[in-house]
Amino acid sequence: MATIKVERGLHFGTPYSPDMQQEGKRPEPTWSTLRDQVRDAESLGYDTAIAVETQHDPYLALAIAAQEPAKIELGTGIALCFTKSPVATAYTAWDLQRMSGGRLVLGLGSQVKGHVTRRFGMPWSKPAQRMKDYVGAMRACWRTWQTGEPLNFRSEHYNISLMTPNFSPPPQAHPHIPVLIAAVQERMLQVAGEVCDGVRLHGIVTRKYLDQIAFPNLKKGFEKSGRPASEWDQFQIGGGGFLIAGKDKDAVARGVENMKATIAFYGSTRSYRSSFELDGWADTAEELHKLSVQQRWREMAKLVSEEMVHAFAAVGTYDEIAARIKKRFAGVNRLSFDMPVRNDHDRGVLKEIIQDLKRP
Repeated sequence: MATIKVERGLHFGTPYSPDMQQEGKRPEPTWSTLRDQVRDAESLGYDTAIAVETQHDPYLALAIAAQEPAKIELGTGIALCFTKSPVATAYTAWDLQRMSGGRLVLGLGSQVKGHVTRRFGMPWSKPAQRMKDYVGAMRACWRTWQTGEPLNFRSEHYNISLMTPNFSPPPQAHPHIPVLIAAVQERMLQVAGEVCDGVRLHGIVTRKYLDQIAFPNLKKGFEKSGRPASEWDQFQIGGGGFLIAGKDKDAVARGVENMKATIAFYGSTRSYRSSFELDGWADTAEELHKLSVQQRWREMAKLVSEEMVHAFAAVGTYDEIAARIKKRFAGVNRLSFDMPVRNDHDRGVLKEIIQDLKRP
Protein backbone atom coordinates (compact mmCIF):
# COMPACT_ATOMS: atom_id res chain seq x y z
CA MET A 1 0.00 0.00 0.00
CA ALA A 2 1.30 3.46 -0.90
CA THR A 3 2.13 5.86 1.91
CA ILE A 4 -0.95 7.88 2.85
CA LYS A 5 -0.99 11.65 3.11
CA VAL A 6 -3.25 12.60 5.99
CA GLU A 7 -5.42 15.71 5.69
CA ARG A 8 -7.25 17.86 8.22
CA GLY A 9 -10.04 20.29 7.44
CA LEU A 10 -9.86 23.96 8.36
CA HIS A 11 -12.92 25.31 10.16
CA PHE A 12 -14.49 28.66 10.97
CA GLY A 13 -15.55 28.07 14.55
CA THR A 14 -18.62 26.11 15.65
CA PRO A 15 -19.82 23.98 12.71
CA TYR A 16 -23.22 24.84 11.30
CA SER A 17 -26.00 22.25 11.22
CA PRO A 18 -29.66 22.35 10.09
CA ASP A 19 -30.72 21.88 13.72
CA MET A 20 -29.12 25.20 14.61
CA GLN A 21 -31.13 26.92 11.91
CA GLN A 22 -34.36 25.46 13.26
CA GLU A 23 -33.51 26.77 16.72
CA GLY A 24 -32.45 30.15 15.37
CA LYS A 25 -28.83 29.70 16.47
CA ARG A 26 -26.54 30.53 13.57
CA PRO A 27 -22.95 30.58 14.85
CA GLU A 28 -20.89 33.54 13.68
CA PRO A 29 -17.93 32.33 11.59
CA THR A 30 -14.42 33.43 12.46
CA TRP A 31 -11.21 33.41 10.45
CA SER A 32 -9.03 34.38 13.42
CA THR A 33 -7.86 30.85 14.26
CA LEU A 34 -6.89 29.66 10.76
CA ARG A 35 -3.16 30.26 11.21
CA ASP A 36 -3.28 28.52 14.60
CA GLN A 37 -5.03 25.57 12.95
CA VAL A 38 -2.27 25.23 10.37
CA ARG A 39 0.39 25.33 13.07
CA ASP A 40 -1.47 22.76 15.14
CA ALA A 41 -2.04 20.44 12.17
CA GLU A 42 1.65 20.47 11.34
CA SER A 43 2.64 19.71 14.93
CA LEU A 44 0.29 16.71 14.95
CA GLY A 45 1.90 15.26 11.83
CA TYR A 46 -0.70 16.14 9.20
CA ASP A 47 0.47 16.55 5.61
CA THR A 48 -2.27 18.88 4.35
CA ALA A 49 -4.73 21.44 5.66
CA ILE A 50 -7.91 21.50 3.55
CA ALA A 51 -10.46 24.27 2.96
CA VAL A 52 -13.89 23.19 1.68
CA GLU A 53 -16.36 25.28 -0.33
CA THR A 54 -19.75 25.04 1.35
CA GLN A 55 -20.71 28.33 3.05
CA HIS A 56 -17.39 30.16 2.62
CA ASP A 57 -14.85 30.83 -0.12
CA PRO A 58 -12.00 28.32 0.41
CA TYR A 59 -9.47 30.55 -1.35
CA LEU A 60 -9.92 33.27 1.28
CA ALA A 61 -9.25 30.73 4.00
CA LEU A 62 -6.08 29.52 2.27
CA ALA A 63 -4.88 33.08 1.73
CA ILE A 64 -4.93 33.52 5.51
CA ALA A 65 -3.55 30.04 6.19
CA ALA A 66 -0.64 30.71 3.82
CA GLN A 67 0.57 33.52 6.10
CA GLU A 68 1.56 30.93 8.72
CA PRO A 69 5.14 29.74 8.13
CA ALA A 70 4.75 26.00 7.69
CA LYS A 71 5.72 23.11 5.46
CA ILE A 72 2.38 21.31 5.16
CA GLU A 73 0.33 21.55 1.99
CA LEU A 74 -2.67 23.83 1.67
CA GLY A 75 -5.49 22.43 -0.40
CA THR A 76 -9.03 23.02 -1.56
CA GLY A 77 -11.15 19.96 -1.10
CA ILE A 78 -12.99 21.01 -3.14
CA ALA A 79 -13.51 24.47 -4.68
CA LEU A 80 -16.30 24.84 -7.24
CA CYS A 81 -15.06 25.58 -10.74
CA PHE A 82 -18.06 25.87 -13.07
CA THR A 83 -19.21 28.90 -11.09
CA LYS A 84 -16.31 30.96 -12.47
CA SER A 85 -14.00 31.27 -15.47
CA PRO A 86 -10.95 28.98 -15.63
CA VAL A 87 -8.80 32.10 -16.06
CA ALA A 88 -10.18 33.58 -12.84
CA THR A 89 -9.35 30.35 -11.01
CA ALA A 90 -5.90 30.29 -12.62
CA TYR A 91 -5.14 33.78 -11.25
CA THR A 92 -6.25 32.86 -7.73
CA ALA A 93 -4.33 29.57 -7.72
CA TRP A 94 -1.18 31.26 -9.08
CA ASP A 95 -1.28 33.81 -6.27
CA LEU A 96 -1.89 31.16 -3.60
CA GLN A 97 0.94 29.03 -4.96
CA ARG A 98 3.33 31.98 -4.69
CA MET A 99 1.93 33.08 -1.33
CA SER A 100 2.38 29.60 0.17
CA GLY A 101 5.83 28.97 -1.27
CA GLY A 102 4.62 26.23 -3.61
CA ARG A 103 2.37 24.32 -1.19
CA LEU A 104 -0.99 24.60 -2.97
CA VAL A 105 -2.95 21.48 -3.95
CA LEU A 106 -5.87 22.65 -6.08
CA GLY A 107 -8.94 20.45 -5.67
CA LEU A 108 -11.81 21.32 -8.01
CA GLY A 109 -15.36 20.03 -8.39
CA SER A 110 -18.16 20.54 -10.87
CA GLN A 111 -21.07 20.40 -8.39
CA VAL A 112 -24.41 19.15 -9.69
CA LYS A 113 -26.54 20.91 -12.29
CA GLY A 114 -29.16 22.29 -9.87
CA HIS A 115 -26.60 24.15 -7.77
CA VAL A 116 -24.67 25.52 -10.75
CA THR A 117 -27.76 26.78 -12.57
CA ARG A 118 -30.12 27.65 -9.71
CA ARG A 119 -27.79 28.62 -6.84
CA PHE A 120 -25.15 30.40 -8.94
CA GLY A 121 -27.10 31.22 -12.11
CA MET A 122 -24.35 29.82 -14.33
CA PRO A 123 -24.71 27.68 -17.47
CA TRP A 124 -24.45 23.89 -17.46
CA SER A 125 -23.04 21.65 -20.16
CA LYS A 126 -21.35 18.26 -20.52
CA PRO A 127 -19.52 18.19 -17.16
CA ALA A 128 -16.71 15.73 -17.92
CA GLN A 129 -15.64 17.32 -21.21
CA ARG A 130 -16.05 20.79 -19.73
CA MET A 131 -13.85 19.82 -16.77
CA LYS A 132 -11.16 18.56 -19.14
CA ASP A 133 -11.30 21.87 -21.02
CA TYR A 134 -11.30 23.83 -17.75
CA VAL A 135 -8.10 22.18 -16.50
CA GLY A 136 -6.49 22.66 -19.89
CA ALA A 137 -7.37 26.36 -19.95
CA MET A 138 -5.92 26.92 -16.47
CA ARG A 139 -2.70 25.16 -17.36
CA ALA A 140 -2.41 27.14 -20.56
CA CYS A 141 -2.54 30.35 -18.48
CA TRP A 142 0.09 29.08 -16.05
CA ARG A 143 2.36 28.06 -18.90
CA THR A 144 2.04 31.50 -20.52
CA TRP A 145 2.76 33.29 -17.24
CA GLN A 146 5.79 31.11 -16.53
CA THR A 147 7.37 30.97 -20.00
CA GLY A 148 6.02 34.02 -21.81
CA GLU A 149 4.71 31.94 -24.71
CA PRO A 150 1.53 33.25 -26.41
CA LEU A 151 -1.77 32.14 -24.91
CA ASN A 152 -3.85 30.23 -27.42
CA PHE A 153 -6.11 27.61 -25.86
CA ARG A 154 -9.03 26.41 -27.95
CA SER A 155 -11.56 23.76 -26.95
CA GLU A 156 -15.26 22.99 -27.05
CA HIS A 157 -16.02 25.08 -23.97
CA TYR A 158 -13.22 27.65 -23.68
CA ASN A 159 -11.36 29.65 -26.30
CA ILE A 160 -8.75 31.90 -24.69
CA SER A 161 -6.19 33.84 -26.72
CA LEU A 162 -5.65 37.23 -25.04
CA MET A 163 -3.03 37.73 -22.31
CA THR A 164 -1.16 41.03 -22.56
CA PRO A 165 1.95 41.75 -20.44
CA ASN A 166 0.00 44.14 -18.22
CA PHE A 167 -2.27 41.29 -17.11
CA SER A 168 0.36 38.55 -16.88
CA PRO A 169 1.70 37.82 -13.38
CA PRO A 170 5.45 37.18 -13.19
CA PRO A 171 6.95 33.67 -13.23
CA GLN A 172 7.49 31.92 -9.92
CA ALA A 173 9.79 29.37 -8.30
CA HIS A 174 7.15 26.64 -8.10
CA PRO A 175 5.09 26.81 -11.30
CA HIS A 176 3.57 23.32 -11.13
CA ILE A 177 0.27 23.36 -9.22
CA PRO A 178 -1.15 19.87 -8.60
CA VAL A 179 -4.76 19.66 -9.76
CA LEU A 180 -7.16 17.08 -8.32
CA ILE A 181 -10.79 16.92 -9.41
CA ALA A 182 -13.85 15.44 -7.72
CA ALA A 183 -15.19 12.47 -9.68
CA VAL A 184 -18.01 9.96 -9.23
CA GLN A 185 -19.11 8.71 -12.65
CA GLU A 186 -16.93 6.79 -15.11
CA ARG A 187 -16.29 9.62 -17.58
CA MET A 188 -15.19 12.13 -14.93
CA LEU A 189 -12.91 9.49 -13.39
CA GLN A 190 -11.28 9.02 -16.79
CA VAL A 191 -10.80 12.78 -17.15
CA ALA A 192 -9.09 12.83 -13.74
CA GLY A 193 -6.72 10.08 -14.84
CA GLU A 194 -6.01 11.73 -18.18
CA VAL A 195 -5.40 15.40 -17.38
CA CYS A 196 -5.02 15.72 -13.60
CA ASP A 197 -2.48 14.96 -10.90
CA GLY A 198 -5.10 13.17 -8.85
CA VAL A 199 -8.73 12.68 -7.91
CA ARG A 200 -10.89 13.41 -4.89
CA LEU A 201 -13.41 10.61 -4.58
CA HIS A 202 -16.71 11.10 -2.82
CA GLY A 203 -17.37 9.60 0.58
CA ILE A 204 -20.51 7.82 -0.58
CA VAL A 205 -18.67 4.89 -2.16
CA THR A 206 -18.11 1.29 -1.15
CA ARG A 207 -15.10 -0.99 -1.48
CA LYS A 208 -16.77 -2.64 -4.47
CA TYR A 209 -17.09 0.76 -6.15
CA LEU A 210 -13.38 1.45 -5.63
CA ASP A 211 -12.33 -1.85 -7.17
CA GLN A 212 -14.85 -2.07 -10.00
CA ILE A 213 -15.52 1.57 -10.96
CA ALA A 214 -13.01 4.06 -9.57
CA PHE A 215 -9.61 2.42 -10.02
CA PRO A 216 -10.23 0.89 -13.49
CA ASN A 217 -11.54 4.17 -14.93
CA LEU A 218 -8.77 6.25 -13.37
CA LYS A 219 -6.20 3.91 -14.90
CA LYS A 220 -7.99 3.99 -18.25
CA GLY A 221 -7.68 7.77 -18.31
CA PHE A 222 -4.09 7.64 -17.07
CA GLU A 223 -3.14 5.39 -19.98
CA LYS A 224 -4.56 7.99 -22.40
CA SER A 225 -2.46 10.73 -20.79
CA GLY A 226 0.78 9.47 -22.31
CA ARG A 227 2.51 9.39 -18.95
CA PRO A 228 4.69 6.33 -18.26
CA ALA A 229 3.10 3.55 -16.23
CA SER A 230 5.81 4.03 -13.59
CA GLU A 231 4.24 7.38 -12.66
CA TRP A 232 0.92 5.80 -11.63
CA ASP A 233 2.23 5.44 -8.07
CA GLN A 234 2.49 9.25 -7.88
CA PHE A 235 -1.13 9.74 -8.95
CA GLN A 236 -3.00 11.11 -5.93
CA ILE A 237 -6.23 9.38 -4.92
CA GLY A 238 -8.12 10.93 -2.03
CA GLY A 239 -11.32 9.94 -0.25
CA GLY A 240 -13.35 6.93 -1.25
CA GLY A 241 -15.44 6.36 1.85
CA PHE A 242 -16.40 7.64 5.28
CA LEU A 243 -14.69 7.19 8.66
CA ILE A 244 -16.26 6.35 12.01
CA ALA A 245 -13.92 6.24 14.99
CA GLY A 246 -14.45 6.50 18.74
CA LYS A 247 -12.66 5.97 22.03
CA ASP A 248 -14.77 2.89 22.82
CA LYS A 249 -17.43 0.67 21.29
CA ASP A 250 -20.29 2.80 22.64
CA ALA A 251 -18.86 5.87 20.93
CA VAL A 252 -18.43 3.89 17.70
CA ALA A 253 -22.04 2.68 17.92
CA ARG A 254 -23.23 6.29 18.22
CA GLY A 255 -21.11 7.17 15.23
CA VAL A 256 -22.72 4.39 13.21
CA GLU A 257 -26.19 5.70 14.04
CA ASN A 258 -25.22 9.27 13.12
CA MET A 259 -23.70 8.13 9.84
CA LYS A 260 -27.03 6.64 8.75
CA ALA A 261 -28.45 10.12 8.21
CA THR A 262 -25.44 11.15 6.11
CA ILE A 263 -25.67 8.06 3.91
CA ALA A 264 -29.42 8.56 3.55
CA PHE A 265 -28.93 12.16 2.42
CA TYR A 266 -26.43 11.26 -0.29
CA GLY A 267 -28.36 8.15 -1.26
CA SER A 268 -31.37 10.31 -2.07
CA THR A 269 -29.33 12.14 -4.76
CA ARG A 270 -29.36 10.38 -8.09
CA SER A 271 -25.82 11.51 -8.89
CA TYR A 272 -24.59 9.04 -6.27
CA ARG A 273 -26.88 6.16 -7.26
CA SER A 274 -24.11 4.00 -8.77
CA SER A 275 -22.61 2.93 -5.43
CA PHE A 276 -26.01 1.81 -4.13
CA GLU A 277 -26.81 -0.07 -7.33
CA LEU A 278 -23.44 -1.82 -7.39
CA ASP A 279 -23.98 -3.25 -3.91
CA GLY A 280 -27.60 -4.24 -4.49
CA TRP A 281 -29.32 -1.30 -2.77
CA ALA A 282 -30.94 0.36 -5.78
CA ASP A 283 -34.44 0.00 -4.28
CA THR A 284 -33.29 1.69 -1.07
CA ALA A 285 -31.83 4.58 -3.04
CA GLU A 286 -35.12 4.99 -4.91
CA GLU A 287 -37.08 5.09 -1.65
CA LEU A 288 -34.63 7.62 -0.21
CA HIS A 289 -35.13 9.83 -3.26
CA LYS A 290 -38.92 9.68 -2.89
CA LEU A 291 -38.73 10.66 0.79
CA SER A 292 -36.39 13.56 0.00
CA VAL A 293 -38.81 14.92 -2.61
CA GLN A 294 -41.51 14.80 0.07
CA GLN A 295 -39.16 16.60 2.54
CA ARG A 296 -39.42 13.67 4.96
CA TRP A 297 -35.78 13.99 6.01
CA ARG A 298 -36.09 12.48 9.49
CA GLU A 299 -37.55 9.22 8.14
CA MET A 300 -34.76 8.59 5.68
CA ALA A 301 -32.09 7.32 8.12
CA LYS A 302 -34.38 4.43 9.11
CA LEU A 303 -33.85 2.93 5.66
CA VAL A 304 -30.08 2.70 6.12
CA SER A 305 -28.94 -0.56 7.72
CA GLU A 306 -25.83 -1.17 9.81
CA GLU A 307 -24.54 -3.35 6.97
CA MET A 308 -24.72 -0.36 4.64
CA VAL A 309 -22.83 1.85 7.10
CA HIS A 310 -19.99 -0.68 7.30
CA ALA A 311 -19.89 -0.89 3.50
CA PHE A 312 -19.60 2.88 3.09
CA ALA A 313 -17.26 3.51 6.04
CA ALA A 314 -14.18 2.30 7.85
CA VAL A 315 -15.38 1.70 11.42
CA GLY A 316 -13.42 1.11 14.61
CA THR A 317 -12.18 2.31 17.98
CA TYR A 318 -9.11 4.51 18.08
CA ASP A 319 -6.81 1.53 18.62
CA GLU A 320 -8.40 -0.30 15.67
CA ILE A 321 -9.07 2.44 13.16
CA ALA A 322 -5.67 2.71 11.43
CA ALA A 323 -5.70 -0.97 10.45
CA ARG A 324 -9.37 -0.78 9.42
CA ILE A 325 -8.65 2.26 7.25
CA LYS A 326 -5.72 0.60 5.51
CA LYS A 327 -7.90 -2.37 4.60
CA ARG A 328 -11.01 -0.41 3.60
CA PHE A 329 -9.08 2.27 1.68
CA ALA A 330 -6.38 0.12 0.07
CA GLY A 331 -5.22 1.93 -3.08
CA VAL A 332 -6.09 5.39 -1.70
CA ASN A 333 -3.15 7.62 -0.79
CA ARG A 334 -4.89 10.75 0.57
CA LEU A 335 -7.20 10.57 3.54
CA SER A 336 -8.85 12.97 5.96
CA PHE A 337 -8.91 11.94 9.61
CA ASP A 338 -9.71 13.90 12.74
CA MET A 339 -11.05 13.36 16.25
CA PRO A 340 -11.96 15.53 19.23
CA VAL A 341 -8.88 16.70 21.16
CA ARG A 342 -9.74 17.75 24.69
CA ASN A 343 -6.45 17.10 26.50
CA ASP A 344 -2.86 15.90 26.08
CA HIS A 345 -3.95 12.25 26.10
CA ASP A 346 -6.32 12.81 23.17
CA ARG A 347 -3.58 14.67 21.35
CA GLY A 348 -1.20 11.77 21.84
CA VAL A 349 -3.80 9.31 20.54
CA LEU A 350 -4.38 11.40 17.43
CA LYS A 351 -0.64 11.73 16.71
CA GLU A 352 -0.24 7.97 17.05
CA ILE A 353 -3.12 7.26 14.65
CA ILE A 354 -1.66 9.66 12.09
CA GLN A 355 1.74 7.99 12.39
CA ASP A 356 0.15 4.55 11.96
CA LEU A 357 -1.71 5.69 8.86
CA LYS A 358 1.48 7.01 7.27
CA ARG A 359 3.45 3.82 7.82
CA PRO A 360 3.57 1.68 4.63
